[in-house]
Amino acid sequence: MPDIRPTVGSGALVLNATYEPLCVVSVRRAAILVLSAKAVCVADGDGILHSARDALPVPSVVRLTRFVRVPYRTHVGLSRRAIFARDGWRCAYCRGPAETIDHVFPRSRGGRHAWENVVAACARCNHTKGDKTPAEMGWRLHALPAPPKGTAWRVLGHRAPDPRWADWLDLREPEVAA
Repeated sequence: MPDIRPTVGSGALVLNATYEPLCVVSVRRAAILVLSAKAVCVADGDGILHSARDALPVPSVVRLTRFVRVPYRTHVGLSRRAIFARDGWRCAYCRGPAETIDHVFPRSRGGRHAWENVVAACARCNHTKGDKTPAEMGWRLHALPAPPKGTAWRVLGHRAPDPRWADWLDLREPEVAA
């Protein structure tokens, strides 16, 4: 059995046989998939996994050898960490560092706990706003809250992607025409 210890970026991206991103698994699971010939390594990570007889480069991206049909969720789960990630860890009102979440239309007044009604906020703005709407305070949101979209959100959720996964998750920055 290889000696597999958590490393920096200790996850591996799993691609379907069609190179479609499926999920992120531990390096240990990725190595087992490669060793059992259920997957092939597409991109190596940092380091080498050693066993008594073999050495295997740490897999960063693996592709399954057989196509797997996976029913995808149509929505991204709502969580504090996902809200902070969507809003870039910035307050929706003052753009300062976010520490809390705030319901744009307060729950006490019938507001829902949904992507369209929840934003990241700093403690000062959240406390000042209290049980009012931004319109009542004379404030405006810098961006309208909406559910996150894209392959990266479906596969990664709120996790930060490894830069080596950019080709498969469409994370490349759009090129600016000069």
